[in-house]
Amino acid sequence: MTTYAVNPQTTKASVEAALGNLLKSSVIRLGELTIVVDAADYLQAAKILRDDPNCRFEQLMDLCGVDYSTYKDQPQSGLRFCIVSHLLSINLNQRVRLKVFAPDDDFPVVQSLCDVWNSANWFEREAFDLFGIVFEGHSDLRRILTDYGFIGHPFRKDFPISGHVEMRYDAEQKRVVYQPVTIEPREITPRVIREENYGGRH
Repeated sequence: MTTYAVNPQTTKASVEAALGNLLKSSVIRLGELTIVVDAADYLQAAKILRDDPNCRFEQLMDLCGVDYSTYKDQPQSGLRFCIVSHLLSINLNQRVRLKVFAPDDDFPVVQSLCDVWNSANWFEREAFDLFGIVFEGHSDLRRILTDYGFIGHPFRKDFPISGHVEMRYDAEQKRVVYQPVTIEPREITPRVIREENYGGRH
């Protein structure tokens, strides 16, 4: 038996009916529905999307952070940090992208979705590690990809490409040591060949 994906317009109507006033926006792009909710309504909206009989998004497939400063090389307008979740309904064969913006750029905080979908656990730890977004209610929010004692959040647009510190093994101390970055930034200009007949017939 072949199961066909629900038309995105049908998903849009179901999600809009289920969330009602909790929705800030609802748009179909590239055949997929993207919705935005306020941070204050994030947890409630997630529970509705999971439990409503016409939504039934029982799986959180992915969750990541986005830094919208200089997004698409444009100056920042609006809030900086966003959490993007991709939800799947196996029962109804439909998908939705759920977005929420942290209300404070200096200390971005949103509610954790671990109690709604347990797969959020490591995804939220990754977003915390890389973007510095705090997930309120997460039971074990600590770094997951960077090293012990790492300073900063490397996926933020203002994080230096070379980082803040470098590590090396010290033979005398017989251990790994951290020190300020010794790499000097430089621009590499490619050599341009300007021979008139280069690659042609002579």
